Amino acid sequence: METFIQVRRDLHKIPEIGYQEYKTQQYLLKFIQKLPQEHLMVKTWETGIFVFVKGNGDQPKTLAYRTDIDGLPITEQTDLPFASEHQGYMHACGHDFHMSIALGVLSTVVNQPLKDHILFIFQPAEEGPGGAERMLHSPEMKEWMPDEIMGLHISPEYQAGEIAVKKGLLFANTSELKIILSGKGGHAAYPHKTKDMIVAGAHLITQLQSIVSRSIDPLNSAVVTVGKLEAGTIGNIIAETAELNGTMRSLDPDVMETLKTRVKAICDGIALAFDCEVRIEFNQPYYMVYNDHQLTEDFMNFAENHQGIKCIECEKAMTGEDFGYFLKEIPGFMFWLGVGSEFGLHHAKLNPDERAIGPAIEFITEYLRSK
Repeated sequence: METFIQVRRDLHKIPEIGYQEYKTQQYLLKFIQKLPQEHLMVKTWETGIFVFVKGNGDQPKTLAYRTDIDGLPITEQTDLPFASEHQGYMHACGHDFHMSIALGVLSTVVNQPLKDHILFIFQPAEEGPGGAERMLHSPEMKEWMPDEIMGLHISPEYQAGEIAVKKGLLFANTSELKIILSGKGGHAAYPHKTKDMIVAGAHLITQLQSIVSRSIDPLNSAVVTVGKLEAGTIGNIIAETAELNGTMRSLDPDVMETLKTRVKAICDGIALAFDCEVRIEFNQPYYMVYNDHQLTEDFMNFAENHQGIKCIECEKAMTGEDFGYFLKEIPGFMFWLGVGSEFGLHHAKLNPDERAIGPAIEFITEYLRSK
């Protein structure tokens, strides 16, 4: 399995953001082209790839295995000898791990075809602007529409050799939030001649924090976070514009609609109160990851009897993943793969345990073979 540790390191050097994964796609295609081609069919889609491996059974189903391929706009701080060569970008969410594992499983089933067809989906833009929903409805995928689908995500909280999964809801509905306020700038000595967007933005942030506590049933769960505020130039100039960026998350699609409705209402009130223009953008809406009960139970039973793997039943999380769009239309599941790391996902010092790669390849291959 040393080959796939090296693959992970190669890919770790070249992180690229959504729909710009050109080097990544070329690396993947070059690897795939070196495999036996007798049972393989390959199609590209944008910067993604579909790889169809023909099964040898009498009545084969099509099972899909999805991996995401994009990186994040984060400056790496790991000091690893194979650290990112793309300044300002990093595989800080483990997609390099995801790809190396997928290539490992692909290499095995190409040489030892299973009874079922296997569709490998190398999906771009999971971190944004979102590739799953578009890929799902592409002509290429419609030609090879699977009967079942599965995927994994690394988890620094669990150790190598551990996996975690649950039936039903695993990850939340999410939406990114961007709000732009436009007023009138001017000299700090003449505030009455201006429309101060720092003050408006401060009031807006405070009011947004009331949504979950006062508009959402306490028995439901939701998050509204403003993580970035940009406004102003220097201390004696009143800001003409302000921009807020944040995220919203919920465990129920209806709650997400309530969040959006309340954001719009509060912004309307801010516009009236501060005599300004307010523009709202809801971006990267991701549908919840909801695991099929029976398929997940079967997977957990298989894992419990697989030597070297410890299966943990986990709790749902407010994490967002556009894999949920696949599960919305195709029965399947996603699970956490333990990679024990001191630093978490999206952290500049994330350093997953590479000892998880080999066992994951073997485990997933044997699971697919057991179907």
